[in-house]
Amino acid sequence: DLEQAKHVAVINEATRGKAFGDEPAVGKVIRVDDQSFTVVGVVANVPIFRLIPFADIWIPYSTSGRFKDKRLIGGMQQLCGDFGAMILADDQGNLSGIQEEYRHRLAGLEFMEERPPVLGVHGHAESTFDTASRLIFPLEEVRWSRLFLLGVIISCMVLFMLLPAVNLINLSISRTMERASEIGVRKAFGASSRTLVGQFVVENVLLTLVGGIVGLAGAFLILRFIAAIDLIPYARFHMNLRIFGYGMLLAFFFGIFSGVYPAWKMSRLHPVAALQRRKK
Repeated sequence: DLEQAKHVAVINEATRGKAFGDEPAVGKVIRVDDQSFTVVGVVANVPIFRLIPFADIWIPYSTSGRFKDKRLIGGMQQLCGDFGAMILADDQGNLSGIQEEYRHRLAGLEFMEERPPVLGVHGHAESTFDTASRLIFPLEEVRWSRLFLLGVIISCMVLFMLLPAVNLINLSISRTMERASEIGVRKAFGASSRTLVGQFVVENVLLTLVGGIVGLAGAFLILRFIAAIDLIPYARFHMNLRIFGYGMLLAFFFGIFSGVYPAWKMSRLHPVAALQRRKK
């Protein structure tokens, strides 16, 4: 189809619904850029997050008017620039072999005589994340680009998580200060510092876990709302149980992190000082 520049097309489900309704689309004709294409397949809608394969209609690039126009610069020269393609491996273990074969074929390309001539082709067979890393940080080796991008992402995550943690620590200190009399009475009746620390940490962890559940539930409802109003084309949102577990684990960690210091600080108060502080 590509070499013969056949006017065939693969469309997604949304395009099929708009163009043909509930009727079968395969074998019917659809017009794109004043050209007629015969539909040879219908696929599921590709979310916009998948930047390379995202489209409504897929046609052979050899049917492009620029590809056929010999008067401008010369055939294929019109298509020079950045290209992207998706390669689906049968098994993850085949990735290294695919990358090696890609490099071998790229090095062995022979170019037809063009005016102006094609000086060379540069390309990489890599993951979507590596491609994004190379675009954002164009370094010689993709591993350094990947490390830089990972560093930026992790730094932003730590920053956005550290600020709420500091605020939570301040709130925990204020809350435990209001319970100074309780601490003084319990210490006067023989409660150990370890017991008080354990109590306050458990209370703080429970509060953060409840907050985490409420936050994740709110995120789930917001995602359902975004999907319902079709704000992001063809986006499919669902609750990932693994992400939910990571979120709860993170809430548990911050519950301990933000509760240990205030609890330790208040547990070291002398009973008399705690009662006097509450009285003031």
